[in-house]
This record gives sequence, structure tokens and C-alpha cells, in this order.
Amino acid sequence: MLLSVLIPVYNERFRVRECVRQVLAAPLPEGVDREIIIVDDGSKDGTRDLLATVAAEHANELRLILHEVNQGKGAAIRTAIRAASGDIMLIQDSDLEYDPREYPKLLAPILDGEADAVYGSRFLPADRRRVLYYWHTLGNQGLTMLSNMFTNLNLTDMETCYKAVLSPFIKQLPIRSDRFGIEPELTAKLAKQHARIFEVPISYHGRTYEEGKKINLSDAFKALYVVVRYWLIDDLYGEDRIGQMYLHQLEKATHFYAWQGDVIKKYLGARVLEIGAGIGTLSARFCQRDRYIATDPDEMFAQRLAHRFAQRPNVRVAKLDPSSVADVLALDETVDTVVCLNVLENIQDDKAALMNLRHALEDNGRLVVMVPQGEELYGSIDKAIGRCRRYSRDHLIALITDAGYTIERVIPFNRIGYVGWWLNGKILARQELGRVQLKILDSLMWAVKRLDPLLPWPGLSLIVVARKS
Repeated sequence: MLLSVLIPVYNERFRVRECVRQVLAAPLPEGVDREIIIVDDGSKDGTRDLLATVAAEHANELRLILHEVNQGKGAAIRTAIRAASGDIMLIQDSDLEYDPREYPKLLAPILDGEADAVYGSRFLPADRRRVLYYWHTLGNQGLTMLSNMFTNLNLTDMETCYKAVLSPFIKQLPIRSDRFGIEPELTAKLAKQHARIFEVPISYHGRTYEEGKKINLSDAFKALYVVVRYWLIDDLYGEDRIGQMYLHQLEKATHFYAWQGDVIKKYLGARVLEIGAGIGTLSARFCQRDRYIATDPDEMFAQRLAHRFAQRPNVRVAKLDPSSVADVLALDETVDTVVCLNVLENIQDDKAALMNLRHALEDNGRLVVMVPQGEELYGSIDKAIGRCRRYSRDHLIALITDAGYTIERVIPFNRIGYVGWWLNGKILARQELGRVQLKILDSLMWAVKRLDPLLPWPGLSLIVVARKS
């Protein structure tokens, strides 16, 4: 296990050497190594020259990155995250307000497998805390309360510097805030990722403005803006991960997923293997079984699934690419049902993937496949989320049959979505479905699912139930 300590620095000439000394001397739990990533954010007081000397003295443990101009704490942390390679990222301010000797306390909930992120709270009972500004403390508590209202968390200290986060929850996260807005932004995005957040009490040796404190009243108003901004928008993935963002948007369509789950779960047995579980939205609905194996080819999703279902002993999580027969064989167990929902269309050799999945199915085991229907609908949204194709009914039946399965049932699904997909993907050439559209559709799902079988056109998706021949 590697811990990356991220230290943003700006004009801390008289404190930063001691900060580095304390970080290097900080005790770590057994089996944990450290790397230190320092980003000098355009310092002008001699800090940069001092850091060059410190970096040379500790070349094996410390990496120094320079910003030519001052951009802010958030920008410095963003740079540090990109450079870090640890399993856990821990933010450490260079002003000595926070004590590195408390690293074991911060890391314990993560290493115990209970947490995905740990906040060091200055407001939980601790051994000691320097008494400082009343209005500053009130402002911190007020911002924490507002953040909690919008994220539905119950933190006591959202604005704390000490945040230790597992890499899968932060490494790919787009951080937009350049200054102190990183604190509410990171909190909002961890909440939307369903990260398990813990708090531990820490000691706090705050400093005065005379001693160099940099945060001010204007940053409080900016933090309020950030709280509202990231409540309104879902900005969890970079531009190269539109497919993952699409999954997150759909996750909020809870009534739609309930309808889809109700259609599919009647065909599931007692031991189920799910291919392409993503962020686990349907897995959570299906996993009440004797054995449930949730898999995904994406390393980030596989790790998030592992943490989401860590407390369910009947659930196993694995990184699995159905295109690889070795991945399927590595499971070393068979199931009575394989569920493959909205996966085949992303695989170049879909027939080979279906044949590989036979190795995981017991004799006469059931395959449940869901794919996007309508070759004529293939458009901008399909391309953006990485789909290779859409299917016709005949094409899909022939594909599954040739791969060694016997078709039991073919179910058209979501006819109402056919028109919306055609409009957004073919006519308007959008790359995503609008949140308003999804919200309206989801709110009307009670009527949609009753109207759907009566519509005369094809379903947006096809569900096929088949048996291993």
C-alpha cells in the first residue's frame, strides 16, 4: 500500500522545511510506504529555492513540481494528484496547522476496509485545539451545514485540510476549483460517487492572519457558490469518460431502473454472474441471492464495486473483460445465470465474448442479455459512450444462437425511449441525454411502463433470455 502525501505550497519559506521533516518522520501503519508530492504554487518569498534543496536531500521520497504563476490551492492539488501514484491520497497543508503524527488515525478506517475517504475533523472532541477566531469557526460550521444540506451528509468539518481518499475515488475526478473551493467540490463529488466517508478527531494548531493565514471572507462566498454548483451539475468524469458519466446520469432515474429490474430479475437464479456491473445500480437490486458476482472491465469501476459491496459476504467483485477467456476462467466457479446488460454493443468481437461466457455457466444455465435495438438509430450519443453498434432482432437472435445458446424469449423494452433517442442522437446530434428529459421521463414512469407494450414501434432495447445449449 502506497500513501501519496500531497503538499500544496505558497510562500511558506519559514515553515515548509519543518513540514517536510514532520511528514517524513510521521509514523505509518505496517505495510504502508509513502511518497511526497510537493507543488510550489508560484512562491515569491524564497520558498522555491528552499524546496529545491529539500527535494535534492530527499530525492528518493519527494517529488517537487513548480507552478510558474500562483493559481491557488485547488490547482496545486490537481497537479499533485496527476503526478501521484499512491493507493491513498492524503492532503497536507504546509502551514503546520495539522499534525502528521496523526496519519495512522486518518488511515485506519481505510486500511480496515470500512472507508473510501476519511476527514480529519477539527470540531470532534480531541486532545487539544488552539482557541482562535470565533467568526472564522462559525463560518466553517455554517459552510459545513450548507454543504451537508446539499450533499445529505452529516459531516462536522467539511472545510478541513485533512482528507485521505482512496485513489479510485479521486484520481480520475475532474477538479475545477483553483482556490479553497476544492474542499466543498471534493466533498460534493465524493458524495455523488457514494463514497463511504468517515470522520476522525484531530488536533488543530491554527495560526492567525498575522502568522500567515491566507483564507479570507471572499473565499467563504466562493465556497458557497461551489456547494450549489456541484449540487446542480454532475461533473464526476473527464471528457474521455463520457460513457461513465452516462451511467451516473441514468442512476438517478430510479423508477426507470426499478422497471428494468422488475422485467429482468424474474429470470435470475440463485447464483448469478453480472457482466459490466458499472457503478452497481442494478447489482444492488439483484444481489439478494446465494451467490452474486459483480464484474466490470474498468479498473476504477471494479474497485468502486468492491467497496460498495464490501459488507455483503454473498457478493464477490472481480475485474473481468468478457472478451478474455482467461478472465472468465480465472473466476474458477460456475453460476446458473449470467446477466449481460448493455455490454455486448461495446465489444468488437461480441460473438467471442458470448462464447467465453459459456465457461462460467453450468449446463443448461441461463443467459440474460440486454442490448440497444435499432441499427437505424445509431448516432452521436452511441458514439460518445463508446458503442460499436446497435442490434436488430434477427441479428441478435442469430448471434446468440451461433454462440451456442437456445433462445427462450425475446422482450422488446422501452418503446417510449425510441423517439427520444432518435431525436437526441440523430436529429439534434447531442452527446448525452438532458437531465430534464430524464427527470420528466422518470417521474412519469408509473404511466410509461403501462403504456409501453401498447406502442406500435420497436423498443429502444432488446432483452433476450437464452439457455446454454
